[in-house]
Amino acid sequence: MGTTLTTATNILKEIYEPRIREQLQNHLKTSKRIEQTSEGVTSEVGGKYVVFPIHVKRNHGIGARLEMEELPVAKNQGYARAQVGLSYQYGSIRLSGQSMELAQSNFQAFASVLDQEVNGVQKDLAKDYNRQIYGTSVGALMTVSGVNATVTVPTANTQYMEIGMVVDIYDSTGTTLKTAAAGVEVVDVIKDTSIELAVAPSVATAANDIVVRHGSLNREIIGLEQIVDDTTTLFNIDPAVEPVWKSVINDNAGVNRALSESLMIKMVDDIYTNGGNTTAIFTTLGVRRSYFNLLVQQRRYCDTKDFEGGFKGLAFTTDNGEIPLISDVDCQPNRMYFLNEKEFKLYREGDWSFMDRDGSKWQRVIGYDAYDSTLYKYCQLGTHRRNTHGLVDDVTES
Repeated sequence: MGTTLTTATNILKEIYEPRIREQLQNHLKTSKRIEQTSEGVTSEVGGKYVVFPIHVKRNHGIGARLEMEELPVAKNQGYARAQVGLSYQYGSIRLSGQSMELAQSNFQAFASVLDQEVNGVQKDLAKDYNRQIYGTSVGALMTVSGVNATVTVPTANTQYMEIGMVVDIYDSTGTTLKTAAAGVEVVDVIKDTSIELAVAPSVATAANDIVVRHGSLNREIIGLEQIVDDTTTLFNIDPAVEPVWKSVINDNAGVNRALSESLMIKMVDDIYTNGGNTTAIFTTLGVRRSYFNLLVQQRRYCDTKDFEGGFKGLAFTTDNGEIPLISDVDCQPNRMYFLNEKEFKLYREGDWSFMDRDGSKWQRVIGYDAYDSTLYKYCQLGTHRRNTHGLVDDVTES
């Protein structure tokens, strides 16, 4: 008896799931050493959440006294409750009925088709997840740079844009969907100049409009841009109310400036003053080149090194030891993230899995001779100590 749809379902689970977990992990530079845990994940009315307490205040019922003076008034430790919903991530593949027929007549041919689809979605999920690590839950892929009323949308940064993407365009607040811009395919990308949409009639855009994956607005994971900040509310905790819930930010009001070791040392020192230790610096290829040039100008030997956890990159030397400086193509331009990785956790309900709640990993597409299979993962990136991470922004790239 040849391979059937039932045994094809088993192929997905028994062969591909372990490979998916391993391959995705290898593709994520910035989360490679982040501890993954299901602790703190709860199910409540309205969805699944990550919940954990943070320590925000000391007991200041202390002090020095003279003989027979009144003792300090008792105080207490201060805590805040962090809570945030999980992000629900999905990746779907589809095989035609004709392809599925190969499972019974030619198993090797079927395995080859399945291999292409599963391996492809692995790479796509890995790339998109790494991009999300650097962003915010809004999910903005691109910011529009000017007024436009054609299918060509101007922008100063096409870093995350690719031909074939299906996108929505919203105003800068993420509330108003632009006319005829829902679920539109990107048909061309002119690097750091514009994207072209397959849409009719033309899309009217304005400066600071945002482009997101279709249907993903406000549904992506909370990334570094949102975590490493000193003004925005994070995990329902407002830094204006709890001042210790602020990251260390060093920017130059949007004006790029030359990189210096003094700038970097100051950031490491500020994080140390807050009680943290910088374990890695993540930046762009251009800023990494600026740092390399800085070392060369000072006639210092500079070479890539292998660091614990599989990192490879240049070393930033401090009096407390070397900190790996890692370049990532998904990091936003002109930025250097100084991270205390021990204070990050990737919360998850489980690892990447094939959806099979009804007993099968293949679902027939109603009205078509085709079958779908879906990968899913419920997860969220969190931190217990926001003030032990920092950002040096507005750095000139080489």
